[in-house]
Order: sequence, then structure tokens, then C-alpha cells
Amino acid sequence: MNTSAQVYDFAAQILASQEFFDRSTSTLDESDSEFRPRDEMMTVAQQVAHTAHTLEWFLDGATKPDGFDLNFEEQAKAISRVNSLTIARQKLGAAFVRVVDFLRSQTPEQLARQLPPGPIMAGQPVSDIVWAMVEHTAHHRGVLTVYTRLLGKVPPMPYGG
Repeated sequence: MNTSAQVYDFAAQILASQEFFDRSTSTLDESDSEFRPRDEMMTVAQQVAHTAHTLEWFLDGATKPDGFDLNFEEQAKAISRVNSLTIARQKLGAAFVRVVDFLRSQTPEQLARQLPPGPIMAGQPVSDIVWAMVEHTAHHRGVLTVYTRLLGKVPPMPYGG
């Protein structure tokens, strides 16, 4: 009888999140890059760039000795400069690759180690960044489907079909 804990394929969860994000935002194109419903909101390109940045942010926070970078003002400034959906999608694709590569390179013991002290997920297992990434990506996928509707387009169902 196998009494070891079930090993989850965390990389598959991230890849599914990527697939759902890409599918539901597929009707957005470069001409939509600068669209935003209100001046104080992020543009389409910035929403995608922010999603990419946050994947990287979670990974860096889980792997760097200093933990999570809490300089949100600087991060927002960098994202505010993104004005191309094509470039933002490239950043997002690269971020997904980096996360999947990391997850596939880790042993269950490495993924079970605790996140660094601090206000972000302190003491939780490193593997918990996966649910945080999936949830955050889903949130911005939803925002972008609203943007898609406001542009007069119909977003595809994220789960296929």
C-alpha cells in the first residue's frame, strides 16, 4: 500500500490557466492595446503585462532570500509604460514558461518548504503560489472579458469549445 502523499502536477495547473487566459482573450488584438474603460484603469496591454509581472513576482517572492518585493509603486510605473498587447502577450508567455520550468525542476520536498517571512503568504508552502497565480490570472482574464465586451466583441468560453 502506498502511503505517501499524492503528488500534484502543479505545472499542469499553470498550463491550464495559461490556456484559459489565452483562449478567453483571443479576440483582443493589437488595435485594442490602449483601450481602458476609464482613465484611471489599466489598458488591455497593461492588464496582460500586469498578469505577466505578477506571475514573475510570485516566483521571485518564493525563491529569493528577500521574499516578495513590496515596492508596488515602482512595479505599477513599469506596467504603466506597456502600450502594446503583442509585447504584453510575449511577456506573459515568457512568464508562464519560467513558472512551469521552475515547478518542473522542484522536488515535492522543495515545493513543501515554507515561504519567507513577511506579509505575503508567510510560512505557507512554496506550492501555494500556484493557487495564488491561478486565481490572480483568472481575475485578470475576467477583467479582460469585460473589456472585450465593452469593445463590442464576444469573448470565447475559456474552457474550450
